[in-house]
Amino acid sequence: MTHARWHATDTLAARYADGTLPESEAWSLEKHLEHCTSCATRVSHAVRAGTAGAVLGEVREAVLREALGSRPVVVEGSLPTPARETPAPTAPTPRARLWSSRVSGRFAVPGAPGRFPRLARVLWAAGPAVRGAWSLAVLVVALGAVALGYGAGVAGARPLLLALAPVVPVLGVALSYGPHADPVHEIAAASPSGGLRLLLTRTVAVLLVSLPLLTLAGLLLPGSGAPGAAAWLLPGLALTLASLALAGYVGSRAGAAVTGGGWLCAVLAPALTSPSTAPSARLAEQLSAVLDGPLAQGAWAASAVLCAAALAARRAVYDRLP
Repeated sequence: MTHARWHATDTLAARYADGTLPESEAWSLEKHLEHCTSCATRVSHAVRAGTAGAVLGEVREAVLREALGSRPVVVEGSLPTPARETPAPTAPTPRARLWSSRVSGRFAVPGAPGRFPRLARVLWAAGPAVRGAWSLAVLVVALGAVALGYGAGVAGARPLLLALAPVVPVLGVALSYGPHADPVHEIAAASPSGGLRLLLTRTVAVLLVSLPLLTLAGLLLPGSGAPGAAAWLLPGLALTLASLALAGYVGSRAGAAVTGGGWLCAVLAPALTSPSTAPSARLAEQLSAVLDGPLAQGAWAASAVLCAAALAARRAVYDRLP
């Protein structure tokens, strides 16, 4: 089942039909059935031949009886189908076609078939945070930092931006996945593309929005003794992965609160409580200690790798992430 061109065997189909196939393999098979007609036919025959076949036959017979009224029904195999003399359906009306296109998510655009369904799937996979007001909030943070640095003449604009930047993707991920963020979370998590795969997809979408905007804003601001504008990238990635790893234990919002809050306390508390120097200068010193140099960046890179390994080891937990 790991080969790109594998096909379901009769044994695999039978195990899927009787419910003895492991959940991960069942999801993989269901995803494969979306694109393989022969395997879908094999699995359908296995389900009909199993214990569920009789129940499905009764349900379908009741539906057909209700839909066809008193018309006769003939049986082929184990499931009833409408009689051959049932008239062929007429062509759908324009209104029916419009309703069908809305339900299926396909919009009839001449010369561009399938464009909008693909766009809809991409937007859904990107998550509520990227589709909603969160992207605008990231833009406001970036523009606000530039406005503080040049419009208000605040010398510590870059240190303040570097202190807040690693927390931004953490909050974006927390707002992108979970029942609190997505009204169809239960359905999405139960799909073959759900769980950790969907969570990582939305994490990448959050990073693709926040990393360029905040880094560009840092490049536009004066240094003021703070580290470089890109020094926060590895810490931001490590904190994001750490919040995802913690989410497997305490949930996405609690994991984001622990990692984001811990980072802010570590960098802001010394700057705010030091009476000897200005807060902006103390913040720049604190950030230099935790961000500057190969040792600090290497530690953040190692932390990111460890958190990624923890995610892979507990990937099954994210199918039921609170």
